Amino acid sequence: MFVTFVTHRRWKLPESVRDLILKHCLHENGIKIHLHGLVVMPDHIHMIFTPLTDDEGATYGLSEIMQGIKGASARRINKVLGRAGKVWQGEFFDRVLRSDENMRSKVEYICQNPVRKGLVEMENEYPWLWREWIEGTKRLFAG
Repeated sequence: MFVTFVTHRRWKLPESVRDLILKHCLHENGIKIHLHGLVVMPDHIHMIFTPLTDDEGATYGLSEIMQGIKGASARRINKVLGRAGKVWQGEFFDRVLRSDENMRSKVEYICQNPVRKGLVEMENEYPWLWREWIEGTKRLFAG
């Protein structure tokens, strides 16, 4: 699953809370999702993941997954910044990916987003990026 969610009114997230968002997304890894790639941009987030199943064998629903991530991160962001109000747009955009090869290319694509936007020269310089593999290995990477 390739999911993008956007800040309310394209609010630019302060750098001080981007780590929180990264942590909230990573928190669900191994619980409700198998996360393949993630990038926290100044006003939107891209995630690529596979939903997991619960103890009864039912796949976690996308709405449940996203509500958990967006709700928990919004509460924490508002608390840390001493503010109230919306953090995220209500909707999110999702697309089903069909193959591992397609998934890897999409993860590479989202990881290049900070470079394409001119935020860094090389993706490994961007601190709010995470992906599951590098060069075909299964080691974890936190940028």
